[in-house]
Amino acid sequence: MKQYFVYILKCSDNSYYTGITSDLEGRFVKHQSGYYPESYTHNKRPVELVFYTEFNNVEQAIAFEKQLKGWSRKKKEAIINDKWEKLKELSLCQNESHSKNFEADKLRRGFDSAQPDNTSNNSTV
Repeated sequence: MKQYFVYILKCSDNSYYTGITSDLEGRFVKHQSGYYPESYTHNKRPVELVFYTEFNNVEQAIAFEKQLKGWSRKKKEAIINDKWEKLKELSLCQNESHSKNFEADKLRRGFDSAQPDNTSNNSTV
């Protein structure tokens, strides 16, 4: 049965590259040697293999690679460091506008009420 690998490389500029291959060792050698001059990693060598996982099903491997490519740096570093349990926490929205943060802020500061502007002479006709 053919095996597929989803992998993460750490580049010399500290960025991460995520890819998929059926030949992990061969693909790593190509990244390291600059075999593909147009590739993301070509000018970011040397690269270091920091994570990989195996799949028997190519569709599952492709789906996981796409998922990883959408992840934040912190989530990638969690799996690189084998801290899979942190993924749930890192998936929570931290934006100020998130409803949980909005509710906490509302309790702390209160609402700015929408009041009519009494400084102008607007009248209803």
